[in-house]
Amino acid sequence: MAVRKLNPTTPGQRHKIIGMFETITSSTPEKSLVGGYRKKTGGRNSQGKMTMRYIGGGHKRKYRVIDFKRGKDGIPAVVKSIEYDPNRSARIALLFYVDGEKSYILAPNGLQVGQKLLSGADAAPEVGNALPLENIPLGTIVHSIELRPGQGAAFVRSAGTFAQITSRDGKYVIVKMPSGEIRKILGTCKATIGSVGNSDHSLERSGKAGRSRWLGRRPRVRGVAMNPVDHPMGGGEGRASGGHPRSRKGLLAKGKRTRAPKNLSNQFIIERRKK
Repeated sequence: MAVRKLNPTTPGQRHKIIGMFETITSSTPEKSLVGGYRKKTGGRNSQGKMTMRYIGGGHKRKYRVIDFKRGKDGIPAVVKSIEYDPNRSARIALLFYVDGEKSYILAPNGLQVGQKLLSGADAAPEVGNALPLENIPLGTIVHSIELRPGQGAAFVRSAGTFAQITSRDGKYVIVKMPSGEIRKILGTCKATIGSVGNSDHSLERSGKAGRSRWLGRRPRVRGVAMNPVDHPMGGGEGRASGGHPRSRKGLLAKGKRTRAPKNLSNQFIIERRKK
């Protein structure tokens, strides 16, 4: 994966850095795994009132159904193609199973067309295979981690991210997350070997405001640019800083801990994420 910087022939291209598509092998998705995307609301509820700001527009998309559960244990599959998905930062891979079924998965780094994959406890710890955490060797890089057995991948799904198996503690496995948080996860939860592909996604730069509009994001107004009636940080003579960073409803932001102190999952977190 690589990125391409465009020549500054226009103001919009001067700072534009886009990803390359050399890893993509198919331009049309599998029709049986494509569905309609959810109806666009423009941030309005059923009465037409805007309940979410800065949403609207955007290009029309088709949703690709991704198999986050990897539940076909012991049934081999072959990677048929690697494709672009407009709904996520990662690339996706089309799998053909020997029993005739097809599915999409997140394409990890190093996955090749024609490669054979397997899921379940009998699978080897090789790139693209999905197996329980308790069967994965220590130090292995993984992604698409389940939080509860059979629930489907909940963690580590965006482009270029990965977690690492560090140790074991009884029926739990200690995993270092991409944020730096170290937590315990049940050993029966599944994970996929390798890191998520398209790792250069973080290097991309849109270059112009119009690309945000293509993604359905309308311009966001700063709180300090508003009036006091609209935002706690608004108003003031001249260019006032706005005081302590707060949300529109007055809740402290940028450093204030918002996690519930008695959250039940606190017992599984060994070390908090790095600031």
